[in-house]
Amino acid sequence: MIRASFLLLLLVVVGCKSVPPPLPLTELNAQQARGHAVFQTRCALCHYDRKDASLHGPALIGVLKKPYLPSGAPANDERVTDTVMHGRALMPALGNTMDQQDMDDLLAYLHTL
Repeated sequence: MIRASFLLLLLVVVGCKSVPPPLPLTELNAQQARGHAVFQTRCALCHYDRKDASLHGPALIGVLKKPYLPSGAPANDERVTDTVMHGRALMPALGNTMDQQDMDDLLAYLHTL
């Protein structure tokens, strides 16, 4: 009985950590679609957006639907913006190649993942 209860609790806890699937590309609004284009140009070389596997950097599927970024920092727009603009660890800073509109569009797209 105790083992069955523990197994049920484990399944509930593991299930709570899953995130919903990304919004299909065909359902993106205009800003999210622009953000997808920014992602393809600036981020796709190192990060997957729609599959849970590492490329050169961590997968970004569900990145803003989880409480923490792969770095352990809180998963919010401010931390993601700071990381993209200023870099972190092996990630180069992209602040000199992106304007505020690109960043806003990218964030809108990342929220769909």
